Amino acid sequence: MSFIEVQQTFMDYIRDPSSPLPDGVKIERMGVYRELFFNNISSFVSNAFPVLKSLYSESQWLELVQYFFKYHDCQSPLFTEIAHEFLLFLQHEYVLEKTDPPFILELAHYEWLELVVSIEPDNPDQRLVGHDQIASAHLCLSASAKVAQYAYDVQHISPDYQPVSPAHHPQFFCVYRDENNEVNFFELTPLTAQLLGYLSQFESLTIQALYVWLTQTFTMMDPETLREGCLDMLMQLRSKGIICEYTGDI
Repeated sequence: MSFIEVQQTFMDYIRDPSSPLPDGVKIERMGVYRELFFNNISSFVSNAFPVLKSLYSESQWLELVQYFFKYHDCQSPLFTEIAHEFLLFLQHEYVLEKTDPPFILELAHYEWLELVVSIEPDNPDQRLVGHDQIASAHLCLSASAKVAQYAYDVQHISPDYQPVSPAHHPQFFCVYRDENNEVNFFELTPLTAQLLGYLSQFESLTIQALYVWLTQTFTMMDPETLREGCLDMLMQLRSKGIICEYTGDI
């Protein structure tokens, strides 16, 4: 048996102890290996999705994580990627049970996004834009700010609040990291969400370019009202660090 085959046998048993035991390895030792691997995976998943975990009993959550551990073929060896692998597992492989909440995918994505924002490196070409500089600066979306849309009001979900149907209107959010490196979420209006989505497509844009896009996109609204609303909106986003000034080469 080749080394690769030996490795595969080893991993098959760790994933599923009903698989053949690797040659020359005692079952007690393999039990220790499997427990170590599983506990690491379980810890990463549970820490990344604390709200989702709180909606299940201990046995239900353990069963879900064991199913992920047994059947999902992780594409990354990095433990920091385990949360993303679990999200992909829920989205593409897991078949929802009657006992699963209907919002499981959206809540999982929301919690994963919080993790992404918490570890996203800063962009050295971005800096906080001054209150009096926003009209002349090249503006950009902060590297650690992510915009998302959900059908459920995921920000309120807890063991005491589990909606059975989507909210009346789409829920728009920006998950971002503030100047104290704490992760926060900011609920957006549909217009603000579209503005940030548009801005995210570019390295930077001036406020004049944003004005032009707004007036061309929202033709039913008064241009001057749009300009005033856009400036107020950008000021608010600037104060939270969601909008930054781009200082790299233009």
